[in-house]
Amino acid sequence: MTDSEMRSRTAGQDDAPVTASKTADPDRKLLAEAVTINRPARELYDFWRDPTNLVSFMDNIVSIEPIDRDRSRWTVKAPAGREVSWESVITKDVPGEEITWQSAEGADVANSGRIEFRDAGRRGTVVRAVIAYDPPGGVIGELVAKLFQREPRIQTRRDLRRFKQLMETGEIATNARNPRILAGEGK
Repeated sequence: MTDSEMRSRTAGQDDAPVTASKTADPDRKLLAEAVTINRPARELYDFWRDPTNLVSFMDNIVSIEPIDRDRSRWTVKAPAGREVSWESVITKDVPGEEITWQSAEGADVANSGRIEFRDAGRRGTVVRAVIAYDPPGGVIGELVAKLFQREPRIQTRRDLRRFKQLMETGEIATNARNPRILAGEGK
């Protein structure tokens, strides 16, 4: 293959990491977070592939209602006591390795992303989330979200940390007091 054929074939493609890509949608915010979890990639993928499991560790999720194998309706907390929702569609599914999604037309928060599960040898699996989204309310909405700790980068980092805890220990550590346990009901 000649150099010109190669350039023509790869025109419009960008092999840079998505967070540094020149072809990513510049109107969307882009974030990437990762965590290493001491579990096999396939086990983590299988847990994540069932959207009803995500509610157990994603703090901002109000509900996820499966529609069919590749579609679900998400409702999440937003700043100032509001909620936003959208239909999510899985656009690529590589068992044990990757799930890619896109919000359907008309979403309250247009978004897309990918969750990757990469073998890290004896350390387990690197789980990497890459998310692109349109912040509701533009720059002002983004600032309000940060003030209320509802900004997607903050939430993604926390959610991945809780996912790690849940998958490695079977529970999520919290510093919140449970009044039922303090009253002796939770024994």
